[in-house]
Amino acid sequence: MQNRVNIGVLGYANIAQKAIIPAILESDYFNLNGIATQKEQQLSLLKEKYKCQVFSKYQDLIENKDVQAVYIPLPNSLHFEWVKKALLNKKHVLVEKSLACTLDEVIELNEIAKKQNLALVENFQFRFHDQLQFIKKLINENGIGKIRSIRSSFCFPPFVDKSNIRYKKELGGGALLDAGAYPIKLAKELLGATLKITAANLNNDTFEVDIWGAGTIIETNSNIPLQFVFGFDHHYQCNVEIIGSLGKISTQRIFTAPPGFEVELLVEKNQERKTIKVSPQNHYTNMLNYFYLCSQNEKLRQEEYKDNILQFSLISNFLKLAHE
Repeated sequence: MQNRVNIGVLGYANIAQKAIIPAILESDYFNLNGIATQKEQQLSLLKEKYKCQVFSKYQDLIENKDVQAVYIPLPNSLHFEWVKKALLNKKHVLVEKSLACTLDEVIELNEIAKKQNLALVENFQFRFHDQLQFIKKLINENGIGKIRSIRSSFCFPPFVDKSNIRYKKELGGGALLDAGAYPIKLAKELLGATLKITAANLNNDTFEVDIWGAGTIIETNSNIPLQFVFGFDHHYQCNVEIIGSLGKISTQRIFTAPPGFEVELLVEKNQERKTIKVSPQNHYTNMLNYFYLCSQNEKLRQEEYKDNILQFSLISNFLKLAHE
């Protein structure tokens, strides 16, 4: 057993409460060392519930010498400030997507992480679910022939709470940085790193941020397209469909298969339809395991730096094209 890493949580957001903290508590690689929240009414409750240090100021957790890594689920507009402070205080960082709000910010953060020799991982937990590994394996083994096109959607209904941070421009809200970031990341996972945004559309209706959109990413060597739709004002969609020269594979929970959920992949080939079931698993736990490996492995850290910059380069180019 490797030495455990002491990790702190910067902000008691819903994703932290429901997914990441439970995964940390079950982890073989991390100790939950502290939680920082600016809501004073939560302080005593958190201390009692988690039996760890509780901080009323983010800076106090960042500067704590016992904390070796931090998880940051703050609003997008606060990511740059607190990721930077964490890195400069020698903490490995796991941060919710999107990593920051501009490409310049993302580049700067990755340069700091590289200089400090620290892990900087953006939390796209779906990367670590076995359904994605099965899809990649099927593609690599020519199971559906040569890939001709990919379609993906990540959409959900309007939020009941109209004060939700995703609706706030000043907090880095909007559907692109939230839901749209997922299929963009999926393009890298399925098509590789030579990607180009060729179509982009954003719509804000009556909101101050983008609420829905669509786009196309092309793998520049093969010309394979990934077409995607995303938004906050839809019938729920969380899918990918990969069409090959010989068949097709699809799934309805590519991004958000919860722990305990048995994923079903549909493979269609030669007029036959076959359902492949993927055993329930916790992709948040798998993601934390990978984050730990990044903290120990320079090669993995270097790959993440490049992928982080690629991800926001695509987002930045999407925004430019959408606004032309």
